[in-house]
Amino acid sequence: MTDIAPTLAEKVFTELATAIVRGELRPGERLSEQNLVERYGGSRAPMREAIQKLEARNLVVRIPHAGARVVSLSLQELKDIYEVRLELEGMACRLAAERMTDVEIDELHGLLREHADSIAAEQGQSYYQKAGDLDFHYRIIKGSKNHRLHQMLCGDLYHIVRMYRYQTSTSSKRPQQALLEHQRIVEAIAGRDAELAELLMRRHIQASLNNLETLLAQEEGCS
Repeated sequence: MTDIAPTLAEKVFTELATAIVRGELRPGERLSEQNLVERYGGSRAPMREAIQKLEARNLVVRIPHAGARVVSLSLQELKDIYEVRLELEGMACRLAAERMTDVEIDELHGLLREHADSIAAEQGQSYYQKAGDLDFHYRIIKGSKNHRLHQMLCGDLYHIVRMYRYQTSTSSKRPQQALLEHQRIVEAIAGRDAELAELLMRRHIQASLNNLETLLAQEEGCS
């Protein structure tokens, strides 16, 4: 059975979602269908459908009399999200250490080798992870084998979290440091040390929040 090819709107959605996550479309930026068509190609109908999908995924908000804009969260809203991540991803990591198969752990090692190559190709300036199985955090949550946790962490807020995670990954020395933290987490999982895996994940997410707070403070100072 062959895979069904994605529609034009799905392709546009993927391209725009990537642009938002990577910061090419900035938080708060207004999205004009015509301007996006000129920038990314295609036509207005699939572009309109793609923007609606972005809105459903919470990457775009529609403001009365102002149109569609890339989502922009306050520092307090981000802290709220990271508090949830701290608790739930820590739990997911502990469960992953107990429940992932040896094959899944080997695949996790392989994923981080790919990430290391990607960081090297970017000359250490960024750590971009594609969505789903190519995302380290997604794989850990999936490895928890807890369907409810997966729904909570990989549902509505997943792409917003990816967006702000990427912002922190572009700060000085953070890509290599984040990769090292990921590698230590996998070592704990491979060693079936559930308590250490949870502790390392919590520290990793807290470090990301600390970097994000610093980054946003610097941006405010420059505005």
